[in-house]
Amino acid sequence: MTIEAGQSLTGQPTTVRQGGARRPLGELGRAALGRAGRAALLATGRPLVPDALEPLVRVHRLHHPQGDLGLLARAYRLAEASHRGQKRKSGEPYITHPLAVTMILAQLGAGTTTLVASLLHDTVEDTELTLEQVGAGFGPEVAYLVDGVTKLEKVDFGAAAEAETFRKMLVATGDDVRVMVIKLADRLHNMRTIRHMKPASQVRIAKVTRDVLIPLAERLGIHVLKAELEDIVFATLHPEEHARARTLMAGHEAAPDTVLEPFARQLARQLAEAGVAAEVTVRPRHCVSLHRVLLKRTGAPGPDGRPQGPRPADFGRLLVVVEENADCYAVLGELHTCWTPLPGEFKDFVAAPKFNLYQSLHTAVALSGGAVVEVLVRTRRMHEVAETGVVALGDPSPAAAAQDTDELDRTDPARPGWLSRLLEWQQETPDPDAFWSTLTADLAGDREITVVTESGETLQLRAGATCVDAAYLLGEETGHRCIGVRVNGRLSALSTVLEDGDLLAVLTETLPAGGGQPSGPAPEWLAHARTPAARLAIERWLADPPARLPAVRTGPAAAQPAPPGRRTAERRSAPVAVAGRPGATVRLARCCTPVPPDEVAGYPIRGGAVAVHRTGCPAGERMRADGRAALEVHWQPQDAPAAGHRVTLRAEALNRPRLLADLTAAISAAGVGIVSAEVEPPQESRVRHTYTVELPEPAALPGLMRAMLRVSGVYDVDRPHAPEGGQAPPRPATARPSDRKWG
Repeated sequence: MTIEAGQSLTGQPTTVRQGGARRPLGELGRAALGRAGRAALLATGRPLVPDALEPLVRVHRLHHPQGDLGLLARAYRLAEASHRGQKRKSGEPYITHPLAVTMILAQLGAGTTTLVASLLHDTVEDTELTLEQVGAGFGPEVAYLVDGVTKLEKVDFGAAAEAETFRKMLVATGDDVRVMVIKLADRLHNMRTIRHMKPASQVRIAKVTRDVLIPLAERLGIHVLKAELEDIVFATLHPEEHARARTLMAGHEAAPDTVLEPFARQLARQLAEAGVAAEVTVRPRHCVSLHRVLLKRTGAPGPDGRPQGPRPADFGRLLVVVEENADCYAVLGELHTCWTPLPGEFKDFVAAPKFNLYQSLHTAVALSGGAVVEVLVRTRRMHEVAETGVVALGDPSPAAAAQDTDELDRTDPARPGWLSRLLEWQQETPDPDAFWSTLTADLAGDREITVVTESGETLQLRAGATCVDAAYLLGEETGHRCIGVRVNGRLSALSTVLEDGDLLAVLTETLPAGGGQPSGPAPEWLAHARTPAARLAIERWLADPPARLPAVRTGPAAAQPAPPGRRTAERRSAPVAVAGRPGATVRLARCCTPVPPDEVAGYPIRGGAVAVHRTGCPAGERMRADGRAALEVHWQPQDAPAAGHRVTLRAEALNRPRLLADLTAAISAAGVGIVSAEVEPPQESRVRHTYTVELPEPAALPGLMRAMLRVSGVYDVDRPHAPEGGQAPPRPATARPSDRKWG
């Protein structure tokens, strides 16, 4: 059954009013339908079902001809008996609510088990029936679904009852997504009858629906349910804007369609001539969708400088439904050949489905009169999934999930990635208020993006996520060790907001061979984190950072406590001993970055410390010329610094695209962490890259320089001596292979 987005689940035009509610399918002429149904039962030998269940049975058999009607009838009789005497706020018998909810699910195409659980979904919460009795009568599967949607008592949880109820439902949804499907159908019927609630309750319920339930419906791909919820929430919270949109829709429906219908007929003829079997229809926009278009129009001035009003093509889009995946692209070819496509409007969600399993081709073409029409192209199977989401996938059991009839059908009935991440971080948020605020913030993003790592791993992130979020999605250990990122081949800041399709590499620090803790995240990372998992991991680290390795000291015995003012210097102490000055603080010069087995010399500096320079370093020679006596120093390999040996390398290369990406990839592949990188402007097709890296051991330096030299376009790699003042030396006029040295 095809359900248009601009229609209610009953197939009638969607009309959201504060003063009236819609009737579920089948209420009109119920007596006549009941008599006909009983006659049909007797004629076909089907099990007898109560009259009230006949409309639901008729809809259910359209999707599931072999459904167990006897089980449905038994569930209805138990629900009716349990709720007997109870009334809704509208004054109707309470049984009308589970019946209506079950009808919504039947129209979506839900299975018999889901419908049975829906009929019983309020019995454990509102009647004397127990969960054990439900399980004994209908099996553990139905009992699990009923328990999943049963609210927690305010007597037990107080103000936290609503937050903890949603937590309970989400955890249950992690094992069976039908729990949330039933909850969404339940909320839809309650929203249809929200006019019977007090105004304050209407606003509260509408806001929770807007902030939590509608985003969940979007993530589960149930578009028809999401669209109707959006319209009712819009009418409740913004009645004036809703009335304006409804007035415009009514005016458009009353006038002849001069754009969409004629174009639909023209496109259908063109596809028929091309031999593409397709069904072309006009898909009306629902209220909220039209309101978004109106906001876009008013925000974009027209040629006269005034805000633009709605155009005839704004009230709907064309939907083209074909049989095969390949036909989608055939339709696209005809569209872009016969009409002018708009740049930037084409999106291929067939090859790359959305996070909620949605698949379609989106495009927009300009007609001869100047009108712009949006067109959606999909197969029938894609249309079912686009409209009813996870419900169209059927039984979520592993056996059903293993069935794959079309290798190009990329729908995945397994647990969605967003739900897995949500279930992970909710375990780390025991406080109900923190859980609720984090949940609403996490669901606020209405779309997700796909990022691919340079190693080929695919990451699903919410829109607006940064490189910090991606690093922690790869694992908490990777996030804590992250020292930089490369996005699309360029070194980027950790605060960079990722876009759909970005290529990412996370650069991590190398830990000492003997083990140890990473340097960990900085407090400012919290400002860059957009996902709950990243924020919680960073907050845990900052609140209780793991113990670091003991600092390596060159001086008195380790048991002797150090003065507080010297602890930072000692943490960075070098594996160098100074002759005649035991215990002297040693600092390796940053201008020449000496590492073993470089020939080095020490020079006394302020505070009694000794600066160690490579022999021949201009800065060291100047210190000698100023009268500072050179001190004898020698390496102590057994006292290697825990953070690794820092060294600066300079690569001279011919400028070309992706040179930076290839060089940083070569450094990362050598297991070396990059501390900083600098790229000078190209001169005469030559470019200079300067990297400061941390080596896990000095012996890794020659191999690293050879790896950099093997990068295409690189003709020299050396270790620069920066002159006093920190400026780089002038670029040599020529580069010779003999200059390729490391010591």
